[in-house]
Amino acid sequence: MDLRKLKALIDLVEKSGIAELEITEGEEKVRIAKQGGMTTAPTYIHHAAAPAQPAPAAAPAPVAEPVAAAEPEGHAVKAPMVGTFYRSGAPGSQSFVEVGQAVKAGDTLCIIEAMKLMNEIEADASGVIKAILVENGQPVEYGQPMFIIG
Repeated sequence: MDLRKLKALIDLVEKSGIAELEITEGEEKVRIAKQGGMTTAPTYIHHAAAPAQPAPAAAPAPVAEPVAAAEPEGHAVKAPMVGTFYRSGAPGSQSFVEVGQAVKAGDTLCIIEAMKLMNEIEADASGVIKAILVENGQPVEYGQPMFIIG
């Protein structure tokens, strides 16, 4: 798959309302996913030929390694449950914490709504909020990092 075609697919995902696009051409597969308002780099998957078949004459397309986002160093506060992440107690009210704010163990950081129950999530370490890794109203998975405390 050539670069012009990949660029066109990335632009299509960015401009449309779709969150993910996966295309297969022969033995090549490309998956483009939008996460948190940004489109991630395409992931190439090349399926190797079965051992009984002769090897193709052309060199296979290179496999792109996913680029890991650089997270600030520090203690990661992870989601203790699956649910919806909220930075404040009510829509339009002030967030519990902001980047750069000092917190103590036991301070409320956010709320996770799970099965119509609002669960306050508290800091399990003292320090300064270095990063907030989840957007307000976004779903979170069990064990997903939400905050970095340094």
